[in-house]
Amino acid sequence: MNEERYILFDEYLQGELTIEGKNDFERQLLEDPEFSSQFETFKNVQFQLANKFGIEQERQAFKENLTQISEQHFDKTPKVIGLKPWYLAVAASVAVLFGLFFFNYNQNPVYGDYNNPEQASFTERSTADETLKEAEKAYNHKTYNKAIPLFETVLQKNKSAEIQFFYGVSLLEESHYIKAEAVFNELKAGSSAYKEKAVWYLALSKLKQKDYEGCKKILESISEDYEGYDQVEELLHQLD
Repeated sequence: MNEERYILFDEYLQGELTIEGKNDFERQLLEDPEFSSQFETFKNVQFQLANKFGIEQERQAFKENLTQISEQHFDKTPKVIGLKPWYLAVAASVAVLFGLFFFNYNQNPVYGDYNNPEQASFTERSTADETLKEAEKAYNHKTYNKAIPLFETVLQKNKSAEIQFFYGVSLLEESHYIKAEAVFNELKAGSSAYKEKAVWYLALSKLKQKDYEGCKKILESISEDYEGYDQVEELLHQLD
């Protein structure tokens, strides 16, 4: 992730972008999965730091220390013509912040590193109704808050395991943990093709809530025949 993106992410979260800039940013979130993933990681780190440095004075002192470190360890020669020196210092500080955070402060895995929702493709079937098509579009655009009520409408008539699964993922993305886990547990108890995937997402739900022991326990119950077992092994290794 380059320095300019750190700055852009911070400006968006602080509400400092123009209306046009905000619209461009949110459009890029929808159209660029890599950009969206990097932004989620940035938000996760900020959330973790808010917990570790909850008192504003401590966070400010930490930021000042990072700036001092950045002056010693980063080349502040502008990489982009016209980039303000202050922005370079902030970018360097954020880069140090990420490095210190991941290396020293949090050795636990991050939800965003394992969160790769697959695309929904309901509309490829002639039987799909308009509401389901809208739900698919909202889901694939990562506007999960819009997808959730659409899925709920569809599920009143068609409670297929496939639709339930994508509904559960949408709930998890919006941090509706109790509802999401209820959906995944129902799929886990069934015999559909989404059974093992549901167990994986139960583990991810625990990971997102930073319940590392709960996450590990669920991961250990997943069969080695699961198609994504390489990720299961990787996450188990990170949790050890």
